Amino acid sequence: MFDYSAIIDKYYPQGTALRDLYMEHCSNVARLARGIARRDELPLPPVTIEAAAMLHDIGICRCDAPSIGCHGSEPYMRHGVIGGDILRSEGAPEEYALVAERHTGSGLTPEDAERLGLPADRSYMPESRLERLICFADKFFSKSGARRPKTLGEARESFLRFGPESVQRFDNLAHEFFKTDPLPDIERYLF
Repeated sequence: MFDYSAIIDKYYPQGTALRDLYMEHCSNVARLARGIARRDELPLPPVTIEAAAMLHDIGICRCDAPSIGCHGSEPYMRHGVIGGDILRSEGAPEEYALVAERHTGSGLTPEDAERLGLPADRSYMPESRLERLICFADKFFSKSGARRPKTLGEARESFLRFGPESVQRFDNLAHEFFKTDPLPDIERYLF
């Protein structure tokens, strides 16, 4: 069995504020993703969901985002690419590296990736069910500001500034994972 905690320990040392933030955020994403998967009886092993969720933001430690305690040199928008590269270098399963690369926003088009200066040799759209699930669950938890779960409306609203295509991709994820619960109480899934 793959030990994701060893990777977290290596990049986010015990006793640091960044680790506390990282663990809070990723644990919340994991809990929501597991709750959705359990409710919908998704054919994804809970241990796989847990590991993918706990590793999806592994790349933030190398980014320049002082508001959340990250003092690296890379732009924050590269955290997915960085995370995928870290996970591959650590021997993590490829499915976890792809989750890291593809969870940003509601997915990034090739045009988005080019505008943001991301490598053109990769896809940044969540493709597998696991990728889509973690991408979606991630949108309900911020690493800055209010750390309470967002409502579905608040999560959707955060995409308005990125244009209608981004909103539509989020709506597609919401329909996939909340089709039987159009006005979900997110906290109900956090058990």
